[in-house]
Amino acid sequence: MGAETASAVHIEAEAVPWWERGWFLALVVLATMIPLLYPQIPPLVDLLGHMGRYRVELDLDQSPWIQQYYDYHWAAIGNLGVDLLIIPLGKLLGLEPAVKLIVMLIPPMTAAGFLWVTREVHGRVPPTAFLALPFIYGYPFLFGFVNFTLSVALAFLAFGLWLRLGRLEHTALRTWLFVPISLIVFFCHTYGWGLLGLMCFSADAVRLHDRGRSWWRAGIEAALHTSVMALPILVMLIWRSETHGGQTIDWFDWKVKWRWIYSALRDRWKLFDIWSLVVPTLVFLYAIVSRKLTLSRNLAFSAIVLAVAFAVLPRIVFGSAYADMRLVPYLIAVALLAIRFRGAPDRTTAQVLAVIGLIFFATRTVGTTISLGMAADDQAAKMKAIDLMPRGARVISLVGMTCREYWPMLRNGHLGAMVIVRREGFSNDQWLLEGVNLLDLKYRAAGYYAADPSQLVRPNGCRDSLHRMIDNSLTNLPRGDFDYVWLIDVPTYSAASVADMKPVWRGPGSVLYKTVP
Repeated sequence: MGAETASAVHIEAEAVPWWERGWFLALVVLATMIPLLYPQIPPLVDLLGHMGRYRVELDLDQSPWIQQYYDYHWAAIGNLGVDLLIIPLGKLLGLEPAVKLIVMLIPPMTAAGFLWVTREVHGRVPPTAFLALPFIYGYPFLFGFVNFTLSVALAFLAFGLWLRLGRLEHTALRTWLFVPISLIVFFCHTYGWGLLGLMCFSADAVRLHDRGRSWWRAGIEAALHTSVMALPILVMLIWRSETHGGQTIDWFDWKVKWRWIYSALRDRWKLFDIWSLVVPTLVFLYAIVSRKLTLSRNLAFSAIVLAVAFAVLPRIVFGSAYADMRLVPYLIAVALLAIRFRGAPDRTTAQVLAVIGLIFFATRTVGTTISLGMAADDQAAKMKAIDLMPRGARVISLVGMTCREYWPMLRNGHLGAMVIVRREGFSNDQWLLEGVNLLDLKYRAAGYYAADPSQLVRPNGCRDSLHRMIDNSLTNLPRGDFDYVWLIDVPTYSAASVADMKPVWRGPGSVLYKTVP
């Protein structure tokens, strides 16, 4: 990795290759929305649970049923992205269309951020940049971490601006701008703010070192420059001082961290998802050994810093799970964005790499589109059960899992929350995480069966300290505290465990029972 030179930013006038033309890049950015066009509701695992919270947020004052079951308390926490956006958009468009619009905008915003960053670092969009785009639909996005992925989209756009202002020597303007920008990203999600800070620090350290500073002095100056984004630390200290609970645990579990790495594109088909990593890996390795390609020290150092953060982070931070996993797709993307030509691009090599990158992007886009379409159809068929429920219904949903972890995403893990969204009812799948979630549970009569993870059940005979077995849940759930029991993709259960309930609807992989007092 050679020093970044002026030629990496100021490219001599030449014919712009087809993959760098504005209209083509705009089409590529828009193409990232394709997988989300068909589903009425984006079938992202946790998103449906979040939508239940959004309904409470929007209609708590008007709905007597919601008032019986839930409460909502605003607080200055680093997890408010969609919760804030849904207020104006939900009132203007309705909850479900507003959620779809917000989620659909996350991929193109992230893609635009990726491409802007490469343009600022390399002075052009290298053909290998397209290899990074499929990681937008990585494990965190498909898991439904929408506040986090929205904050990441904003972080990459902000990082592009940080690089541009630094390149133009507008550091004073950058200082003033990034105080409010850091607050916006932080309130969207804390992890996005942390990602932004790490990338800006590492990029500035390289920029200053290439201008003659020692690494030690460059690191100190870069830290001082990025300290303009430190104000959220004060907000976070106040937030955590007023919050009790929320463990930070599970450090340095290398077996799990390795799983996060090969699960970077986890969706539905294990072989397809894992083998998809081969293409970007081979191109990256080729860039390291090739005489034609190299890595930008700017972005390579950012990737190294993110890799260290991934290694150091525990799995659970303040009760929020998958803290380390969330970094992996973006760490890989930054490493791929770092690839550039050593000098003037070799036209033939560049053409081949552009085609490889676009085929990889197109293949993953088609696969994700089919996968999300299948999930959307499945959920739509199952949600017909909700049409039979009256407003304010108290519903316990049980969603089946296997004894061992399986590869396809558990898309229906929070399908029960649509009872809140469409019927202003009660669902047992909401999270109760103090300081992380603004939702509060008022209806606690059902005890264990009142909140997540009571909706997840295993087959009989499984050993699991967190989730109960299907017959155990069906036998012990408090009938008098619920009006309906909604079984979704559950494993085999005994007839005796539901003998006192009346089946009122059956659909594909789904049964709705009415409890009998």
